[in-house]
Amino acid sequence: MSKKSKIILNIELDEKDVPQSISWQADDAGFERKKDADAMMLSLWDKEEKLTFGIDLWTNQMLVENMNILFHQTFLKMADTYNRATNNFEVSEMIRKLADNFAEKLSLLQK
Repeated sequence: MSKKSKIILNIELDEKDVPQSISWQADDAGFERKKDADAMMLSLWDKEEKLTFGIDLWTNQMLVENMNILFHQTFLKMADTYNRATNNFEVSEMIRKLADNFAEKLSLLQK
């Protein structure tokens, strides 16, 4: 039996179309209320065009330090997802090394 899940993104924009607030909720997220976010990155694959479309938004409240952490964690998540999707451990390790170099350059990890 198939299952459907709904994911809802709410973006509040100012008069210059700059995001003022971002919130989301999903049917099977494990909680019932909407969650606030200061940034989001959504990638969608168009199989006909063979192109990735993206929606990258952040609010004025998103600090640069937190953006650095978001990118670092996103690189690590990409490595995990790539490994699960392709079973290509060698390339997923390349992505992890990129994440490590990124974190080192920005002093994100404690020694």
